Amino acid sequence: MQANDTLQVGVAKRVITPNPLLPVSGGMGPTRPTREKRGELMARALYLQRGATKVVVVGLDLLGFPGVLGDRVRARVPQVAPQNILIGATHTHSAPDCYAFPDGQGGHTGDLAFIERVCVLAAEAINEAVAAARPALLKIATGEAQGKIAYNYYAPELYDRRISVIQALTPEGKTLATLVNYAIHPEVLGNSVGILSPDLCGPLCERLEERAGGMALFMNGAQGGMVTADNRNLDRPKDPLKGYWEDSRTWDECVRIGTTMADEALRLVGKAPVQVRPGLLCQSKQVTFPVQSPELWQVVSASPLHYPHGKDKTIQSRINLVNVGDAQILTIPGEALPNIGFYLKRKMRGAHNLLFGLTNDAFGYILTPVDFHSFPRYDYVSRTSLGEQTGEILIEKCLELVRESPIPRG
Repeated sequence: MQANDTLQVGVAKRVITPNPLLPVSGGMGPTRPTREKRGELMARALYLQRGATKVVVVGLDLLGFPGVLGDRVRARVPQVAPQNILIGATHTHSAPDCYAFPDGQGGHTGDLAFIERVCVLAAEAINEAVAAARPALLKIATGEAQGKIAYNYYAPELYDRRISVIQALTPEGKTLATLVNYAIHPEVLGNSVGILSPDLCGPLCERLEERAGGMALFMNGAQGGMVTADNRNLDRPKDPLKGYWEDSRTWDECVRIGTTMADEALRLVGKAPVQVRPGLLCQSKQVTFPVQSPELWQVVSASPLHYPHGKDKTIQSRINLVNVGDAQILTIPGEALPNIGFYLKRKMRGAHNLLFGLTNDAFGYILTPVDFHSFPRYDYVSRTSLGEQTGEILIEKCLELVRESPIPRG
C-alpha cells in the first residue's frame, strides 16, 4: 500500500481558559461574573489527510466562534487550504464572549486580548496536529444514545437521539482520536452560577480519553430551539400543567451527562468494523444570507471584530461537505432547529450522516418560514435568527453540495 493511499491522522489540543478568569456569556445580553472554574476550556484539533486532500476539524469550548475569527486562525496555518479548516464551537454557556456583543452603551462584552489568544492557540493546535500525522484506520458508528442526556425544552420529544462517533486508530489498534457528534445545548451550569466551564463537554472528553486513549473531540449538531441537556430534577416540578421542572445546575450533573454520552459513544463504536482504506473528500460553498434581525445586524455592523458584511444587509458564510470513510458531514453556521437536522440527514448519502452545528460561523438560530414566529415559544429563536429565509437558504445550498458529491465509501 502506497503511503499516499493511506489516511493520515494527527491530533493536538491547547488550554484556552483565561487567567485570570473572565465573565461568561450565555448569549446576547450582559455577561455574568465568575468566581471559580470547573474543568478547562480547550481547543482540540483533528487533522485528516489522504493524498493531496487535507482537512482539519477544530472544536472550541466557547458559546460561538464567528467566521471572522476563524479566518484569523486559518491565516496562521499555511499547510492546509483555508476552506478545508472547519472550526466549531461546543456552545458551552459558561465561557467568555467571543462575539464582542454590543453592550448597549457604545461598548461590547468581549475581551479582545482573550479572543486573540484563542486564535493563536487554536492555530498552534492545528499546526501541531498536522506535524503529528501518522497512518490511521477508522471506525464509524451511529446509534440511539440511551439514558437521560437531552430533551427539547419547547417540545420534549422533538430532538435527535442519534449519536455518531468517528474513531481514528493506529494500524496496531491504538486510539488516536474519538470524535462525538450529538445535538445538545451544554448549559447544565449556564452563565448565572459563577462558574467558568466547558460544561458537560469537559467530562465527556475526559471520560473518552481515559477509557479509549488518544484525544477526544465534541462537535455539536442541530440543537436549536431548544435541544438542551436533560438536567431536569423530575422530583421538583415547576409548572406541572406545562411540563416544566426545576433544573440541577451542578458540576455533578455535568459529569453525569458527559460520562453517559461518552459511555454510549464507546458502546456504539466498539461494535463498528474497521475501515482500512477510508476515502477523504472536502467541498465548500460560500453562502449569502440576508440579515433581517435588527439585533443581529447590530452585532454584525457594530462589533470591533469587523465582521465582513454587504451594504445590502447581507453576510456570507462557508458551508462544508466532508466525506470520510462511509460517513458524510455537513456544517451548519449556527443553531439549526431539529426539523432541519432531521431533513438534511435524511437527504444525505452516507452510511453515517453527521451535522456539525455552530461551525465556520455562529449566526444565531436557523429556522424555516413555517416555524418563524409561528408560536410564542419561537419568539426568541426568531428574534435571534438572521431572518425568515435562513433555513431555506441553508437547506438549498447544503443539498447542492450533497448532489455534487460522490457517495462516501469506507
